[in-house]
Amino acid sequence: MDLNLTLRKLGYVPVAIIDDVNNAVPLAEALIAGGIGSIEVTLRTGAGLASINAIVKSGLPILVGVGTVTLAEQVRPCVDAGAKFAVCPGFTHAVGSACRNALLPLLPGAVTPSEVLNCLDEGFNVQKFFPASVFGGAAWLKMIEAPIPQVNFCATGVSANEIPAVLACKNIAAIGGSAVATREMVAEKNWALITENAKQMMALVRASRTL
Repeated sequence: MDLNLTLRKLGYVPVAIIDDVNNAVPLAEALIAGGIGSIEVTLRTGAGLASINAIVKSGLPILVGVGTVTLAEQVRPCVDAGAKFAVCPGFTHAVGSACRNALLPLLPGAVTPSEVLNCLDEGFNVQKFFPASVFGGAAWLKMIEAPIPQVNFCATGVSANEIPAVLACKNIAAIGGSAVATREMVAEKNWALITENAKQMMALVRASRTL
């Protein structure tokens, strides 16, 4: 999978924290109804892996990734659950090697030029920029693009008012976040609100990509 092209087509990747596996498929359905084609299910709860597996087994037309992968030993269970890509808040050689050996595309996290270059040296030319707003948002993306144009980013932790500026950057593949489907919304099974949020987010993504 060409992660850069895939993310550019998706535009937005919702980050989901799921406490109950029974909410996994309804959440995916709500996102699809709102025009979203992917989901990053985090490993922050005990239901993460089972939720990934449930969505994958449902056959729904949604690309399922796994987030908060911080240890090499987590990679194989993620692959076995059916995850198609992994996201790490930072980067370690061990995690990178485990993902490479498992043929699992990885978005390693980077927020400094040295971290970006280190990930690039390890073979990762699509990286996670997190937390984006804290580290400069669109201004950072524009500055880093000049000396390191071969790297593209999926930015998460983007403040709502900065989304258009971030999406207008040449080196942004997509943005992500939990605002469309917060942990509380999922726990409360507020599928209608999640679908409406998804529609609004995708409309913003489409409008911003024309800048």
